[in-house]
Amino acid sequence: MARVRRQQIRLIQRLPLFLLIWGIAALSMWIPAIYALALDDHDTSRSFFYSGLLGLFVVFTIAVATSNRVPRRGTLGQLAVLLGCFTVMPLFLAIPLHDALGTTTFLNAYFDMVSAVTTTGADLFPESDRLTAPLHLWRALVGWMGGLLMWIAAAAILAPLSLGGFEITARGQPGRSVSGVAQSEEVDPRGRLIRVTRTLTPVYTGLTATIWILLLIAGENGLTAVCHAMSTMATSGISPVGGLEGAQAGITGEAILFLFLFFALSRLTFSTDTATTGYSRLDQDPEFRIGLMIVGVVAALLFARVWAGVLEIGNQLEPLQALSVIWGMIFTALSFLTTAGFESANWNDAQQLSGLGTPGLILMGLALIGGGVATTAGGVKLLRVFALYLNGAREIDRLIYPSSVSGIGGGNRRIQSDGAFIAWIFLMMFALTAALFNLLLAAMGSGFEQAMVLSVAALSTTGPLIELATDVPIRLVDLPWGAKLTMCAAMVIGRLETLAIIALITPTLWRD
Repeated sequence: MARVRRQQIRLIQRLPLFLLIWGIAALSMWIPAIYALALDDHDTSRSFFYSGLLGLFVVFTIAVATSNRVPRRGTLGQLAVLLGCFTVMPLFLAIPLHDALGTTTFLNAYFDMVSAVTTTGADLFPESDRLTAPLHLWRALVGWMGGLLMWIAAAAILAPLSLGGFEITARGQPGRSVSGVAQSEEVDPRGRLIRVTRTLTPVYTGLTATIWILLLIAGENGLTAVCHAMSTMATSGISPVGGLEGAQAGITGEAILFLFLFFALSRLTFSTDTATTGYSRLDQDPEFRIGLMIVGVVAALLFARVWAGVLEIGNQLEPLQALSVIWGMIFTALSFLTTAGFESANWNDAQQLSGLGTPGLILMGLALIGGGVATTAGGVKLLRVFALYLNGAREIDRLIYPSSVSGIGGGNRRIQSDGAFIAWIFLMMFALTAALFNLLLAAMGSGFEQAMVLSVAALSTTGPLIELATDVPIRLVDLPWGAKLTMCAAMVIGRLETLAIIALITPTLWRD
């Protein structure tokens, strides 16, 4: 019996990677189906159950037809599968959402699933009561699975190819295998993928369950607790109650989410599988340290801004009010730096006290910087910012002391010699991509400010920016179909990054 089970597991593992992910997505549809059945929402339950059943049937049929074929495309082939998960898979994920909702187009459902699986969290349906509880659960679950996919892909796919931020730390060229990778892993990249999946999935699931339990203890509603737990780990910012203002856990719930947002600042908070030699201590990690510094500085500047606004209109800040304002600034700054996009309940209170509008430009800047390499956060990434900082500091030293010689200290052992140059190239490509999408959205009828916010939100995978960065929230549902497809492309590029898209154009992948 055990031998038969092992043979079955081997057969499943030999399936194409895209089929395996498709099968997992189909099985996950039965979770909201069971939840809808418990709520006596039989129409929604049938939509998810039959969609999952249809997906499993298609996967089984394709698996039987291709049972004698073994994928031989290596790690680049897995990168192409990753692209397919963000572009093709949402077509399947949108089927139960479109059928169960029944009041929207399939394009809107596809847009929403692309937003969820890329952990962008752009809210196409701002009216939270328009979606039923199982649909809210499905959106958060898709975002959670997208975050887990990025956790796994970072170590199993992006790191061996020197992509996703690893191009400034490893010795390999972007898009090519890193020198020093074990020969067995070059021959069998699927083995590396399986090992990383077995290692990280229990950690990711356990952390999510911990947040859920802590939120329940803090008095949060069950659905809201599980959705916020999944959205925090995935940094998707998806909420069934429109954000933390509608939550019941109050400041205790915000404190819980705040602690777990640190997992998006550095991969060393949960794993050392991509750490360089001698660089596995969190207190020495440059990403974690520069992230804390940015949060502290931005929160201090925002508090000074609010304080000046309060004094200008003749009001006074009580000590308790000042503490609540400071907390709101710190939480919101960390949330947008990690591209989660949760807004503290005290954030609006600070704006009302000072009479000032939302500092959208600062929030956009935080989202553009982004979180840590190989985490669920988007943006440019803290390690690239650190590499550019080191290069700038060195250039200033050379201006002051032209004959000085740079030593390799504890702060820059993780950065390779050309790391700053590659980081600068990526930054320029990111800026050019943002300008391109800005022009495309403007050509489709969006104003300059609106197009800029949409481009930054999509490329940094920070959907809540669309509602908070402008005085008047942008209604995504009112955008033309061309703008929605453009936003989908921007979200996929923002999730995979431009260097990975360029690596996919290599003739090695498409030669046969």
